[in-house]
Amino acid sequence: MKRIILGITDHSPPPFNVEREALGPNAKIIFLNSLYEENFDPKILRKLDALLVWRTKITKNTIRFLERCKIVVRYGVGYDDIDLNTLNQNGIHFCNVPDYGTEEVADSACALLLGLHRRISYYDNLSRKLHPDWQNQSYKTLRLSQASLGVIGVGRIGTALINRMKPFGVNIMGFDPFQPSGHEKAIGYERFSSINHMLPKCDLISFHCPLNEDTIGIINMSLLSKLKPDSIVVNTARGKILESLDVLEEALHEKIIWGAGLDVLPEEPPGEHSLIKAWRSRESWLQGRLIINPHQAFFSNQSWFEMRFKAADTVRNFFENGIIRNKITE
Repeated sequence: MKRIILGITDHSPPPFNVEREALGPNAKIIFLNSLYEENFDPKILRKLDALLVWRTKITKNTIRFLERCKIVVRYGVGYDDIDLNTLNQNGIHFCNVPDYGTEEVADSACALLLGLHRRISYYDNLSRKLHPDWQNQSYKTLRLSQASLGVIGVGRIGTALINRMKPFGVNIMGFDPFQPSGHEKAIGYERFSSINHMLPKCDLISFHCPLNEDTIGIINMSLLSKLKPDSIVVNTARGKILESLDVLEEALHEKIIWGAGLDVLPEEPPGEHSLIKAWRSRESWLQGRLIINPHQAFFSNQSWFEMRFKAADTVRNFFENGIIRNKITE
C-alpha cells in the first residue's frame, strides 16, 4: 500500500494502536481532536487521503477542503450526520462498519426485555420500602413462555436476538419488508407484512431497524397505542426512531405501555426533560418501569477493537486492493 495520510475526527485519542495494526506501516495518522467540524484546520484537511469519523457531523464545510481524500469511513453504523450528497458530488466514497457488536447489542436487548418483563428493576426499587410486607405481587406478570415478542428489523441484530429468545419459549414475530421471502422459515419466526397487524399481539417489542425516512419517529403515539397496556418497548437501534420523549412520557404516565428500555435517545446526552427528571429522581409512578443506558449496548472490549480495526481495515483494503467494503450511497 502506498503511504497515506489518515485523519481521525474525535473521541479516541492516540496512540491509535488498533488502527495502526490494521493499516500497517505506510500510514500517517493525524488526530483532528474535535466534535465540531468548524474547529478542523483546512490545511490539514487538504492533506488527507482518508478520514475516519466518530461522532463529528461532517457537512460541506469540511468536505470542500478534502481535496485529496478518496474515502470517508464512519466508526459504527449510523450516518445521519454525514452529508452523503456532497461526498458523492466530490467523488469521495463513504463506508460504515455495520458488522461489529452484533452479539453485544442482541445481548443488551435480551437483558432489557427479560429484566423489564420479570420486573427486576421495579422490585429492586420496591424492596427498599417493603417492611414488613416483604412479598408484594402488585403487578400482573405474564409467564415468559406465554408472551409474544415482536422484532422490528430482522437483520443481523434482530436475528441474533431471536436466537437468544427462542430457548425461553417466547412466541416470536417479526416485521422487516427488506428480508427475502422464506427468511422467517430459515430463522424461525412468524412473519408479518403489516406492522399494524403485529403490534396488538405483542407483549414485548424490540426495535432493530436503521434510521431513515421511513423509520424516523416511528415510535410515536399511534404505534404505542396499538400495543397492549402491559407491553414493554425496547430500543437499542437509533435514538431518533423515538419521535420524542414527550410521547414516551405520556405512554408511561398514562399506562398505555408498562415499561421501556432504551439504550439510545433522540438527544444524547439527554437534557432536562420532565421524563428524564422523573427517571433520575426515581419518582414513584415511574420507578422500575424505565431503564436507560448511555448508548453502551454495542460495547465490549472485543467489539470496541472490532469496530476500530474494521474501520481502518476498510481504508487499507481500498488503497491496497481497490475494494470498497460496506459502501453507502444514499
